[in-house]
Amino acid sequence: MSMIACRARFQTGEISKENYLEKMYEFHSYLFEYTKFIKSTDIWNIEIQEEGLIFTLRNFNIKLLCTKLDKRVTPIEILNFSSYEKKEAEIFFSLLAPNMVFFDIGAHVGFYSIQAAKREETIKIYAFEPIPQTFDMLKKNILLNNVDNIHPYNVGFLDVNEDVDFYFNPIMSGNASARNLSGINSKKITSKVVSLDNFLLENEISSIDIIKCDIEGGELLVFRGGLDSLKKNLPIIFTEMLRKWSEKFNYHPNEIIQLLAGLGYRCFAASGEKLIEFFIMNKESLETNFFFLHNEKHSEQIKSLVY
Repeated sequence: MSMIACRARFQTGEISKENYLEKMYEFHSYLFEYTKFIKSTDIWNIEIQEEGLIFTLRNFNIKLLCTKLDKRVTPIEILNFSSYEKKEAEIFFSLLAPNMVFFDIGAHVGFYSIQAAKREETIKIYAFEPIPQTFDMLKKNILLNNVDNIHPYNVGFLDVNEDVDFYFNPIMSGNASARNLSGINSKKITSKVVSLDNFLLENEISSIDIIKCDIEGGELLVFRGGLDSLKKNLPIIFTEMLRKWSEKFNYHPNEIIQLLAGLGYRCFAASGEKLIEFFIMNKESLETNFFFLHNEKHSEQIKSLVY
């Protein structure tokens, strides 16, 4: 029985005042349980509002709104696991520099974009999220954090310029993809996708310095669709490579490593506060997030970060 149902039963006389108070005491006790629970997490506080919950993170007082229960949305991930991609995120943010142009491809609710905006106010950030419901949350989080250097776009990236069906499960929003990853509970949503090369050309963007790409399996298609831009700009690349998702797109993550190696990139995985070189993915590989640094352009970063 929910809190609202419990109150309704009391108001209609179905349960006594004594039973009502006892049951509500059980519900309210969880509020105080959370004060203990968050102490070991990166969440500093949780604010209850009519629209939803606002989670404030310890780093840079970043605020993230949750309007409905989602099993894997970023603040819930932090509640469950104490932090969110902690090793990789710290390395990623250490690679930021003033006046960079940052493309957040698969921005979701804005964890990386908003933190980047607060860490480096001179960075220009383009945040891309194709799912309308998630994009709405992204925009709300940008406003909530009062950052003005993020430019949100309700588009996705692949290697084509057209409308594409995405599969979206409201309680697993982070798994939204151009392939059905969540099974029968997914809803089909049609969204616009563009290629990286075409977007830069149409929007007259002359440079790009750093990319975060996490689109649940379609990462190779993004890089294929941006090959000219990658060759020209040689940006730092931080991307997810997950075998079970890439299989849905009929490729293996090693194809990404090979493609980018052809441009002079080396692949690295996080190990503590540093990076270790990663050469080939196999069934024993545990890593899922990777950094690609150009051997010449990013030689200083490689020297300082790689074991």
